[in-house]
Amino acid sequence: MKFRYVLLPLALCALPTACSQSDPASANSDAAAKTIALTVASSNGTHAFQVEVAKTAAEQEKGLMFRTDIADNGGMLFWPYPAGGGAPKEASFWMKNTPSPLDIIFIRANGTIARIAENAIPEDETPIPSGEPVAAVLELKGGRSSALGIAEGDKVTWTGK
Repeated sequence: MKFRYVLLPLALCALPTACSQSDPASANSDAAAKTIALTVASSNGTHAFQVEVAKTAAEQEKGLMFRTDIADNGGMLFWPYPAGGGAPKEASFWMKNTPSPLDIIFIRANGTIARIAENAIPEDETPIPSGEPVAAVLELKGGRSSALGIAEGDKVTWTGK
């Protein structure tokens, strides 16, 4: 008797409380079509980004998993957070299936930065909490916040808000 082995997609979880199925090979394919302009006003000036938007639960579950092509001025905005809207809530992210370090920026409803988790460790499954209710979360290439002088309390704005 012969057996055929079938490789199934890995379970993907950008948020430790939710999972979906996805193909790692297609992780970079749908990035450019859904970008918006986002700026961070800090003490040393305004920093401009073009970020993808994760609005749905499925998009927020996948996040930037399997991605290795994060541009210096790119990233992903999880907005509204949680998916579907509603009141801001505490967020918790992890780095499972994420090979690139990320800066995870938790944003209050008034647009100010509540917390920055800098250079989150690739593939780490330790939850990274927001520490307070947030309305959005921004993921940037690891180290960008520090390099640009972005800090807690800075103001984040984006188109469509």
